[in-house]
Amino acid sequence: MEEKTYLKWYNKVGYGSGDIAGNVVYAFLSSFVMIYLTNTVGLSAGIVGTLIAVSKLFDGFTDIFFGSMIDKTKSRLGKARPWMLYGYIGCAVTLAAIFAVPESLGRTAQYAWFFIAYTLLNGVFYTANNIAYSALTSLVTKNSKERVQMGSYRFIFAFATSLLIQSVTIGFVAKCGGGAAAWRTVAIVYAGIGLIVNTVSVFSVKELPEEELTSGEKAEEEKYGLAGAFRLLAANKYYLMICGVYILQQLYTAMINSGIYYMTYVLKNENLYGIFSWASNIPLIIALVFTPALVGRWKGMYKLNLRGYMIAVFGRALVVFAGYIGSVPMMLAFTALAALGQGPWQGDMNAVIASCSEYTFLTKGKRVDGTMYSCTSLGVKLGGGLGTAAAGWLLEFSKFDGKLEVQPQSCIDMLHIMYLWLPLIIDVLIMIVLSRMNVEEANEKIKGERKG
Repeated sequence: MEEKTYLKWYNKVGYGSGDIAGNVVYAFLSSFVMIYLTNTVGLSAGIVGTLIAVSKLFDGFTDIFFGSMIDKTKSRLGKARPWMLYGYIGCAVTLAAIFAVPESLGRTAQYAWFFIAYTLLNGVFYTANNIAYSALTSLVTKNSKERVQMGSYRFIFAFATSLLIQSVTIGFVAKCGGGAAAWRTVAIVYAGIGLIVNTVSVFSVKELPEEELTSGEKAEEEKYGLAGAFRLLAANKYYLMICGVYILQQLYTAMINSGIYYMTYVLKNENLYGIFSWASNIPLIIALVFTPALVGRWKGMYKLNLRGYMIAVFGRALVVFAGYIGSVPMMLAFTALAALGQGPWQGDMNAVIASCSEYTFLTKGKRVDGTMYSCTSLGVKLGGGLGTAAAGWLLEFSKFDGKLEVQPQSCIDMLHIMYLWLPLIIDVLIMIVLSRMNVEEANEKIKGERKG
């Protein structure tokens, strides 16, 4: 029987545009915060890395908290949309603050300014906004194909925005005069754009009523607290797998974002960073366009995701080879191949999480859609934050000095490890986890046993 449809094309596009707002924050922050702090403000990469790592200790508590709060929210806008709408106001303010470290402050005060703004952005405002945005996949439709389409639209916008941010920011900062004031101006512009687009996305969809979501099968009343929510998540092995993959993905992204240093000091051309961004993001967007059709052809997401990451591992291995023989054209071609393989998982990830939430409902009788989507924010913050922190530590360990035009050989060797080897190792780990993540089959088996 054909599944009921809930969304028009403009609902899906409107929803997907929300990741323009999300990546105005995330792509800008993850790609450029370290080089802004080390090369413009003059802070130590190692100390910044440590502050980011300490900030993650706080972040770890907020994801499940906000997910649980979303599950318990009842409002005219629904469960998730209020958090998505109001959370982004704080995102815009704190993003601008991170790139506006006052030059007049002493060193200790500058570190404190960055730490407070970074922690508020990641631990509070981005968490509330991102978990709510991701949870909408489960709350506005029950149709599995529409959920995959929403994920594809979402990540098309996400990667297009990342591509644009990574391609134009260096030139944009230069056009604004360079230096600290230019970074502040660029951050304010990006924050304003994000605020507008996020608001449009919030009002492009409507959440379904609770009785529609549960199909008349009554979920147990949500009387669990934070500890109960944590137990529900910990009991779902697929949630733990998705968290692991999400964290690994963000570690991967952090290492790829260290490419700004690799291009500047190894390839001797910082403008190549934008070109490599095209090689990464265009194939991802192409893969996302075809992901819904491929999911239908292969009757599910499991095979598509696993085979995609096999291609990604092969592509990254060839990037390592091309990097050591010094061929930029080959590096670009194999970067594109790896990105093509990573695309399907990006497109159907939200649908997999929705299936993961269904698994908890089938096994525990509780609807925890908001809490389940805490893995998206948790993965972005822990993986991205720890990845950025690790980049700072590795640079410091390798004797990097932002004041030098030519870095020592120890730094050059480390940049090869960060940009070539670590992404390959991370892709291998993701492929292994995806080989175990067949939540669709698990759900069908439970439903079949109940019917039987």
